[in-house]
Amino acid sequence: MTLAAYTTRSLPDSLAGLFQLALDLRWTWHHGTDELWRALDEEIWDTTRNAWLVLNSVSGDRLEELAADSDFQKRYRDQISAHSEFIQADTWYTSECSGDLGEGIAYFCMEYGLSESLPLYSGGLGVLAGDFLKASSDLGVPVMAVGLLFQQGYFRQAISTDGEQLEFYPYNDPTMLPVSPLRDDEGQWVRVVVPFPGRNVRLRAWKAQVGRCELLLLDSNDPRNEPGDRGITSELYTGDPEKRLQQEMVLGIGGWRLIKQLGRKPALCHLNEGHCALALIERAFSWQDQYNADFQLARTATRATNLFTTHTSVASGFDHFSRSLLRLYLAPWLEGRDLNIDQLMDLGSENQDSQDQSGSQKLNMALLALNMSGRFNGVSRIHQKVTQTIFQPFFPRWPAEDIPADYVTNGIHTPSWDSPESDAIWTQACGKDRWRRPLQKTCPMTDITDEALWEMRRLQRTRLVGYLRRRLSSQHCEQNPGFDHAAACGLLLDHETLTLGFARRFTEYKRPDLLLKDQDRLLKLLASRDRPLQIVLAGKAHPYDLVGKDIIRRWKAFSRRPDVEGKVVFIEDYDLGVANQLVQGVDVWLNCPRHPWEACGTSGMKVLVNGGLNLSQYDGWWAEAWNRDVGWAIRPGATFRELSGSNNHDHDLSDASELFDLLEKEVVPDFYNEDEEGIPRQWLKRMRASMDQLTAAYSANRMVREYVEQFYLPMAEKGRNRTMETSKELLAECNAIAQHWPRLRFNSFNAIETPDGLFCKVEVYLDGIDEQRIAVDLVAEESEQGPRTVVAMEMKHPLGGSAHTYLYECTVPSRPQGHYTPRLRVRDERLNLPLENPAILWLK
Repeated sequence: MTLAAYTTRSLPDSLAGLFQLALDLRWTWHHGTDELWRALDEEIWDTTRNAWLVLNSVSGDRLEELAADSDFQKRYRDQISAHSEFIQADTWYTSECSGDLGEGIAYFCMEYGLSESLPLYSGGLGVLAGDFLKASSDLGVPVMAVGLLFQQGYFRQAISTDGEQLEFYPYNDPTMLPVSPLRDDEGQWVRVVVPFPGRNVRLRAWKAQVGRCELLLLDSNDPRNEPGDRGITSELYTGDPEKRLQQEMVLGIGGWRLIKQLGRKPALCHLNEGHCALALIERAFSWQDQYNADFQLARTATRATNLFTTHTSVASGFDHFSRSLLRLYLAPWLEGRDLNIDQLMDLGSENQDSQDQSGSQKLNMALLALNMSGRFNGVSRIHQKVTQTIFQPFFPRWPAEDIPADYVTNGIHTPSWDSPESDAIWTQACGKDRWRRPLQKTCPMTDITDEALWEMRRLQRTRLVGYLRRRLSSQHCEQNPGFDHAAACGLLLDHETLTLGFARRFTEYKRPDLLLKDQDRLLKLLASRDRPLQIVLAGKAHPYDLVGKDIIRRWKAFSRRPDVEGKVVFIEDYDLGVANQLVQGVDVWLNCPRHPWEACGTSGMKVLVNGGLNLSQYDGWWAEAWNRDVGWAIRPGATFRELSGSNNHDHDLSDASELFDLLEKEVVPDFYNEDEEGIPRQWLKRMRASMDQLTAAYSANRMVREYVEQFYLPMAEKGRNRTMETSKELLAECNAIAQHWPRLRFNSFNAIETPDGLFCKVEVYLDGIDEQRIAVDLVAEESEQGPRTVVAMEMKHPLGGSAHTYLYECTVPSRPQGHYTPRLRVRDERLNLPLENPAILWLK
């Protein structure tokens, strides 16, 4: 397809390359083309940050004028040349990465946050997926992402005069979005068909170019579909379970069919949350058709190269669907397959915890993804523990510590979030291409003076104040029902005042009202004449989250008090554009979720590059990053074990008290404690440490390389080894083990105290299973006697007097009788265990 074929407008021949520049979302983080779009139409560019809309809105006369402008032509040619160099340049993947990912990674996610001009996101999951794509482009990692093109996306927000959140769903005209129809070799618009009850749903395919990567999008708004089906991809995260299932069918089934229809053969499939689980079933069906095999063999062959990443901290956060709904919608898809609804339910349900109110079994989409994957991971070190606990019920009799959940701590695409001022500082310190190559954990700023860093912060804060005033004006602040309209419009905001930011989804567990727990202390901070504090808030509550909406209402009411007005401002319609301005300008970023519900929490990472400091709950990424030199932590050192048994609200008041203690005794004094030159040296020392130690370590650059090196490459290798014959062998052995397993037993267990420790012997009956396929461990859980201990027992010899019986021995540190227990489990280096075979037997 030629790009010109997608638009009705024509361009002067000398500017034809603008089509390519406008449809490559690299302009969302590489700002070299900003001046081109601003020259075309400054108002539209500054308002929408949508290069494609600018190009399709500018008049023909203006284009002809610029075509004759030698200065513009030079800037245009420079950017065309720079874009070409970018595409052709060597990358980390092509020049430094040892390994081969073949045709790359198929990456599935329900939402993508690439730019406010492409509103296909609601929050952190989508922004993470967008940053993953951008960093993959920088590093040259071959990723093809799959998602949905929503006609409305997530809602737009306004706040009524009485503080109530209002939701609006404006239509996203795809012709004005920076995407293009995906066309085949014959120029035809690619369409994919997914079977629904009594009809087929046609899906149109689109492509968003993200530097070197591509995002393939499906939408159901085809005129040939029924009216209800055209609305399947209308809004993101609908509350209707039926429509939710329809969307997950379109994403999973339609997404993999699109990849197959395009002739792509990705080496791996990476699911970002369980919404996409049906893609793994469809992938197995595709393999099944290719090799004329049965489903179980296809599942065995493909799961080694399926990766499932979860960002969820509570089991109730996973999508569940009733058997009746699944039977209605999935029966046409499963027709003629050797997988029926009951078998599908077995792959994704667990009797006790996945039932509806009537007691009927429900399908857990996360469990379905888990049972189709070769590996799975959480998104921070604490979240790994949370994930092990959430999924423990699906590994009967396995301790949580042995659940094979890995983790990769999330990171942010630093070039998307840095300010012009910080970009200049980092360029001076670390070079122009610093984010496109691996950085060490620290990029020392020894050549950057305190004065330069402080001037950077002052300029950023000044720009933020100007932005806030413009936004408040656009929110019709003059109609604010408060006492001082000038204050409501931001005229009291001061570019020399300590500025604290809180912006994220407003929901109870994130505790956006923690500061409101003690309003007297908050008022004293805001009212201080010599050491004032100002607060900027932003965020949306889900339309059905009444508690979250009430927190917004309470903050709006507080901000309208005569002694507060103008010192606390709420910015409506939080999106990527608002977030970008806030993380560049605030001095302190506040994050205070309840433990351990913050899976990772990337918002605070975005202030690092800009010299902002974090004041955060000791949870998610901050539990890994925090030390006293880089910021402040609420309840530091809290562990998952301490938290897992506590009540949700146990620590709210004590955490609020500690938050105010930190503000009053450390944060505010450090900011205003200036030397004779007007420089807050202690503040800058902490700021420099934060930038040096954390910026690179919590970047998407690091995150993507971890996925490649620790997951993609070893999984791809395992996938290459899982041939048809190997898969048949694995499946046959698995079935044989399942048949024998009920008859396995321990005949005896003896422990004798020796000078070297406790000498243990166990006799095990294996019922004919090859002893090479069984591991025997001796396990002691953590207690006052010592840490958790797992020791592999050595098979000494078979027992001649009893067929299929073997003697195992080992010596372990001494503990009281009964502390050690032997267990049997499957052993096979070709499998990821116990994920691919959770069989286990304990002596007791």
